[in-house]
Amino acid sequence: MLSNQLESTGKLIWSRLPTAEDGSSSDYYDDGSLRSGDGFDAVESLDYEVIENYAYRQEQARRGKLYVWYNVGVKWFFALLIGIGTGLAAVLINISVENFAGWKYSLTFSIIQKSYVAGFIVYTIFNLALVFSSVYIITQFAPAAAGSGIPEIKGYLNGIDTRGILLFRTLIGKISGSIGSVGGGLALGKEGPLVHTGACIASLLGQGGSTKYHLSSRWLQIFKSDRDRRDLVTCGCAAGVAAAFRAPVGGVLFALEEVTSWWRSQLMWRVFFTSAVVAVVVRTAMGWCKSGKCGHFGSGGFIIWDVSDGQEDYSFAELLPMAIIGVIGGLLGALFNQLTLYITHWRRNYLHKKGNRVKIIEACLVSVITSIISFGLPLFRKCSACPDSDSSIECPRRPGTYGNYVNFFCSNENEYNDLATIFFNTQDDAIRNLFSAKTIHEYSAQSLLTFLIMFYSLAVVTFGTAVPAGQFVPGIMIGSTYGRLVGMFVVRLYKKTNIEEGTYALLGAASFLGGSMRMTVSLCVIMVEITNNLKLLPLIMLVLLISKAVGDAFNEGLYEEQARLRGIPLLESRPKNLMRKMTAKEACGNQKVCYFPRVVKVADAATILRTNNHNGFPVVDHSRNGETMVIGLILRSHLLVLLQSKADFQHSPLAVDMRSQSIPIRHNLGDFVKPVTSKGLSINDIHLSPDDLEMYIDLAPFVNPSPYVVPEDMSLTKVYNLFRQLGLRHIFVVPRASRVIGMITRKDLLFEDNEDSASVELQSTSVRDEERRVRRASDIGSPLLNGLLD
Repeated sequence: MLSNQLESTGKLIWSRLPTAEDGSSSDYYDDGSLRSGDGFDAVESLDYEVIENYAYRQEQARRGKLYVWYNVGVKWFFALLIGIGTGLAAVLINISVENFAGWKYSLTFSIIQKSYVAGFIVYTIFNLALVFSSVYIITQFAPAAAGSGIPEIKGYLNGIDTRGILLFRTLIGKISGSIGSVGGGLALGKEGPLVHTGACIASLLGQGGSTKYHLSSRWLQIFKSDRDRRDLVTCGCAAGVAAAFRAPVGGVLFALEEVTSWWRSQLMWRVFFTSAVVAVVVRTAMGWCKSGKCGHFGSGGFIIWDVSDGQEDYSFAELLPMAIIGVIGGLLGALFNQLTLYITHWRRNYLHKKGNRVKIIEACLVSVITSIISFGLPLFRKCSACPDSDSSIECPRRPGTYGNYVNFFCSNENEYNDLATIFFNTQDDAIRNLFSAKTIHEYSAQSLLTFLIMFYSLAVVTFGTAVPAGQFVPGIMIGSTYGRLVGMFVVRLYKKTNIEEGTYALLGAASFLGGSMRMTVSLCVIMVEITNNLKLLPLIMLVLLISKAVGDAFNEGLYEEQARLRGIPLLESRPKNLMRKMTAKEACGNQKVCYFPRVVKVADAATILRTNNHNGFPVVDHSRNGETMVIGLILRSHLLVLLQSKADFQHSPLAVDMRSQSIPIRHNLGDFVKPVTSKGLSINDIHLSPDDLEMYIDLAPFVNPSPYVVPEDMSLTKVYNLFRQLGLRHIFVVPRASRVIGMITRKDLLFEDNEDSASVELQSTSVRDEERRVRRASDIGSPLLNGLLD
């Protein structure tokens, strides 16, 4: 039987890879897509492999060098547009957040001059209104915009398409929701959502806009494949980090280290160019806002905490407390990941299943609690006298504005409230206060410890609510608090005048981010860029290495944990140790392969598509001597297009002669493109009449004739590396080959593009030539394989 002959011929490796620790294999389709998910219908693998079918080869043959240069120029032009778009989105978010915060603090402090109770009510209502607007937009308009979006984007670049994450409404929801949630004072940041925002802008440009909202342009619809869109989304991710932190180099390294599972030098240039464009746009916007045209937007907004006037040197004895900061960061970061994992799991499985109303009530309740803590706790803190008048820093500052020494509920005008300086302030300004130099004894240990406990708890509870939420800035606030506590201890222990508490706050911020997110190189560069102090680079590297090592001993990074919780089957950089003991055949199991004959009846094709959920099928044909052979791979999406168009239906079950030069091409590559992050065609959407069901389709012109194939006894570790590094969706597993028709070595791949194709001879060594060479070698006593070059 044909099915028995093919049973071990072609199987989908992805279907049998080990699943997540907390997930069941029954939750996934055979191609790795989720059967169901919370908040999204399903996730699906992307086709990063080039489908080299007949239509593709014909289109490539028609393209000349002019088209190649045009294609390259368009890619660079899109990189420019992504940088400009992401920079403008960051400017909009920051100006809006700063103005909302400025109006809130100005109104609140003008009221508390008469009544603190009335001021508290106004402050709480203002925050509640902003948070309500954010959560309402997310729940009713763009549910995919909740959270930071980085796990979903990381999954997309890893080959997993979570439906809805790159749509136009998601972009609008991400921008407006970030303004409401961050402006409403919640313990979260806007930096993570900016990465998602940049990816959305890149994806929308790649597909030519949004057809649903009639915001599309045909001349932008250049890139049709998931492979090209992947490059654009990578540029968008880097642009988001560059816009959030004003750190263009950090953005490039973030895309390289954290979100992509592959890389190449051509893409590096475009990503770097995009980040540079973002830096120019942000710099121009800040210069324009300095003239006072942006309302309350001033020194805040875009993150850059200048600590260039901080500690210039450090002694060998200080390395021990700095190492302790790294250990604390690893422990608190791992604890943060575990707590957020438990709480988010409870939310998704119990609380959020009760509907959108519960999500709205939860976010509003968290907003009220945050307002009570941030306004109420400083009321119980005794004010401190301002330092000597010869200090270069103004004390006290006008409440609610950028600066140190905030006067809040103080009986004397020459006093300040240290807890209000960090609690009753925007997060950016609070971090500036914690990083500030020449401010020894500004904060008491009691106030810092109180803020650390309360803000840490708020960050854990807030993460996972139905609003756009980033963890960069909250992590920096948490780390800088305990870092400054260690700095206070070091100042008292060593009694040196050159030790700055703000420097230890910076190291604490880096340690917590390293312990939670497990980034090293990119985070190190980002911290240097946002603090403008290259002298601290070795110390930042030290605490990052220690915190990451400590955190890795307990659990995975924040984004990996959240991706697993969301059912995103990421392929990590290293395969599991169990795979070293397994072969490709063992991973396939005993399931029979579902295949198509080359000429298939329409009724049979429709039945197969309705009865299984595979997204790729082997196509088989009979050779002249009667043997069955696999001629390629056909995608489910391509089959659906053929069934819907009906243009290739034929009455005869005979195959088309592929050697003929006059095969009609009724489809172009654009016909087979699946819309970005949408379901695409379904077999239930296609209507076939009884006459249609009796017709046939020759699949040969539409199959990928050169899918990736591995022998059945190859180790699963090799298969895993091949699958991940090439961004594959399907791999055929075949029996051990009976003969070799040639070998390609390094020298066979080294030839110039401008060389005449007729003169390029691949130096493959055929089996027959090798047999003759072996016989000749045995006769004259020469080495057996003298002619092979590896």
